[in-house]
Amino acid sequence: MYPISPGREPVGGAAPNRKAPSEQGLGDSAAALARPVMRGEDMKIDREHILNGRTIAVVVADGFEQSEFEKPVQALYAAGADVKVISLGGTEVKAWNHDNWGLVVPVDRRIEDVRSADYDGLLLPGGVMNPDTLRMNDDVVDFVREFFDEGKPVAAICHGPQLLIEADVVADRQLTSYPSIRTDLENAGARWLDEEVVVDNGLVTSRSPADLPAFCKKMVEEFAEGVHAGQHA
Repeated sequence: MYPISPGREPVGGAAPNRKAPSEQGLGDSAAALARPVMRGEDMKIDREHILNGRTIAVVVADGFEQSEFEKPVQALYAAGADVKVISLGGTEVKAWNHDNWGLVVPVDRRIEDVRSADYDGLLLPGGVMNPDTLRMNDDVVDFVREFFDEGKPVAAICHGPQLLIEADVVADRQLTSYPSIRTDLENAGARWLDEEVVVDNGLVTSRSPADLPAFCKKMVEEFAEGVHAGQHA
């Protein structure tokens, strides 16, 4: 297991350079973050460990919103899930925390090495930089779309639903997001709602970090239900 490091200020404000891919340094990164900092209120999300035996993928790039990673991962571990952090390359990925760089999180798997069949659910945190980078990667887009093809639950918050647009899976689906991407979602055929959490046949979405308590609760519920017949690409 590898520790989570405090953020380091990038020179000139530029995004941090990723290390060359290496098996050394790939570890249970989400566990390293979640287990030491889980608090009582997080554990209350699910006392019965209804996600025991389930593995959840979290796909992030540099600039993901720290709280939108931390709180859902804590909730998933509280419910008994195994969580794997997936990114584009290298051994670390850096969070954005409000108005500056935040935690450095070790990466468990590279996107080119994973397949949706090995996971029971998908979490897509937001942040402005994070989804903008991920949506340009064909492997990420294909990976996201496969969850919908297989009817598996997906949870996306804030700017995270931008990836759903790129994967062409939002037509005729009810969802929400950060308000600034509402038009993009509606142009892609989504039915956008201004609610703290929207659930549509295994798809869970929320608007911002302020909605995290409701988002985490519904995410755990939908992941526990497993495959949804109405979840489709």
